[in-house]
Amino acid sequence: MQFRNAFFAIAASAALLTGCSKEGDLVVDQGVGITALRSVCPAVGVPDYTGDITLFTQPGARTVDALDVTASITNVRSTCNDAAEQVYATATFDVVAQRRDVSAARTVELPYFSTVMRGGTSVVAKRIGTVTLNFPAGQARAQASGTAGAYVNRAEATLPEDIRQRITRRRRAGDQSAAIDPLTEPEVRAAVARATFELLVGFQLNEDQLAYNVTR
Repeated sequence: MQFRNAFFAIAASAALLTGCSKEGDLVVDQGVGITALRSVCPAVGVPDYTGDITLFTQPGARTVDALDVTASITNVRSTCNDAAEQVYATATFDVVAQRRDVSAARTVELPYFSTVMRGGTSVVAKRIGTVTLNFPAGQARAQASGTAGAYVNRAEATLPEDIRQRITRRRRAGDQSAAIDPLTEPEVRAAVARATFELLVGFQLNEDQLAYNVTR
């Protein structure tokens, strides 16, 4: 399970921020290296090594002549409805694929996951879906779309007011605190992590497929 554990360790850094910024979001730039954008909407992205999948014609084969189908997740988009206490985010994406044998029509089903993560390490929920690719006879390429959704509790995704004030308080030049980034303080960092949610999507890979992506 070493590659699966590595996936969760890097999930936070792989997430692609997808603006839900508007009035009421926390935007900080105090001139001391502090820049932050906070929203109750979860960030949406694809974790490293899970955005591609390669199928081979023979189990254990890894040579070019054994390639069957390759596919990638692309064009990830998100929407967020934060009007209620249960914030609902949706991620949509395209899957583009290519096959080697084009002699006949073929349907290929590829599994994908959607995971809600909190603080970059804690899995809150996970679901499995399927994308169906239809290759007409003579065609090497196919494309399909997938979607994933997640609910996030507004209260859990909101920074406590005291933490918010510590991040945004005005700092005067020359003050000792002006040179200290509040986001480096353990209590502040922990609060920000607890309030940070991500909606991640990727192919549901087995251990061999994940290892292939990591090492290729």
